[in-house]
Amino acid sequence: MKLSQLMVDTSPLRLSREFRIVFVARLISIFGLGFAAVALPMQVYQLTGSSLMVATVHTTTAVSVLLGTLVGGTLADRGDRRRLIVVGRASAVVGFGVLAANTLVPAEPWLWVVYAVAAFNGVLGSFSAVALQAAGPGFVPRDKLPAAGALLALNGELGSVLAPALGGLIIAAWGMGTNYVITAALSLVTTALVWRLPRLEAGEHDRGQSALAALREGAVFSLRHRVVGPLLLLGLVQMLFAAPVVLIPEFTDRVLGGGEALAGLMYTAPAVGALLGSLTSGWAGRARRTGAVLLVAVALCGLAVAGVGASSWAPLAFAFLALLGFGQVVEEILRYALLQSHTPDRLRGRVNAVWTAQSTLGNSAGALTLGGVAPLIGAAGAMLAGGALTVVCVGALAVAFAGLRTAQVLHEPESVPAHAAGWRPHPFRLRRPGSGAAPEPPRSGAERRHHSLRPGRNDTNEEKQ
Repeated sequence: MKLSQLMVDTSPLRLSREFRIVFVARLISIFGLGFAAVALPMQVYQLTGSSLMVATVHTTTAVSVLLGTLVGGTLADRGDRRRLIVVGRASAVVGFGVLAANTLVPAEPWLWVVYAVAAFNGVLGSFSAVALQAAGPGFVPRDKLPAAGALLALNGELGSVLAPALGGLIIAAWGMGTNYVITAALSLVTTALVWRLPRLEAGEHDRGQSALAALREGAVFSLRHRVVGPLLLLGLVQMLFAAPVVLIPEFTDRVLGGGEALAGLMYTAPAVGALLGSLTSGWAGRARRTGAVLLVAVALCGLAVAGVGASSWAPLAFAFLALLGFGQVVEEILRYALLQSHTPDRLRGRVNAVWTAQSTLGNSAGALTLGGVAPLIGAAGAMLAGGALTVVCVGALAVAFAGLRTAQVLHEPESVPAHAAGWRPHPFRLRRPGSGAAPEPPRSGAERRHHSLRPGRNDTNEEKQ
């Protein structure tokens, strides 16, 4: 394989104006959220001197994100997704502006304002996130979904590596208020960017269907689909057993014999591996048996976690943690492509909401699982056990679910009988603001294949259960 074929595929940025807008807006947003992720816990700790209170603000954010994701996923399948994206980003301008003003309160900032804004941004910010997840796959041809996933993963990794450090420097140099002002300004820039997107109308939906029934429909599809359901199970396995970040402080202290500096280095290792994986992801779009490669990537995560647990030398532990990050980003890229190509457009908001909700709960459950086992068998033992369980579970899922094992990224919509599960295919309509364009008539197979090469084209998605 040539080096040029190995490097990340940037063609979605060339092909689609909408994807370029999303890519740039997301990168800026990740930096802003990274600044806030440093500022919020630091401010709470400065005000209370309590790590428990810091944990409660994280919990407030997580609960509000979960609620916002479920509500936003339903709304994203019922109307203009662009409106949700703009509302979510604009709410961040308001929230961080309030936090900046709160730093000017005489005596000391009000703690309740920090919690209120954390909840406010968590709910409305999730509207933007889930609507973007639902609309994004329509911006690129289907065969470019792996490349789009790799580019989104790349800007996510860049932001996660650089933003927290920059946020800390800003606070140290100019104070908490300046950090919030900069974050609000970055949110304003992203709001202006996403405002330039066309209207992103979701497919037709049952107008008599209640919100609860709509959410249940998305959950049922997610669990029963031959590819999407096993994907959720595979993701849960990875979050429960192959996410050892919670063990790094104890492992560094008791096994590696290091202090805070070494622990910080260990924390950066997965991001280094993930960044390398994103930059060398050009092969992903040419992978034929995407599901099988995905299973191998998650098994690799398990082996890497076990390798960390078996290491007593810091450089070797760092290498295994970097390998873990590499496997995680490969899983993220391939899962994104499979999940989006197998989900009909009119359900994408709700299916992405289910995935995000599982990630929110699964990450917390994984931390509790490994963190709960560590007092019994030690951090190293917990990593060894978690890695082994990951490999065993991946093998079991590969045997049990042939749909996942043989899954491929769909370059054409799936065809199923119209009566399947009571669902009917509906077109995704992408319109410029103010246009009254009606949905286009159905195309022949040859026309669809030719038309799918156009940037920003959204094929009619059909459901298959």
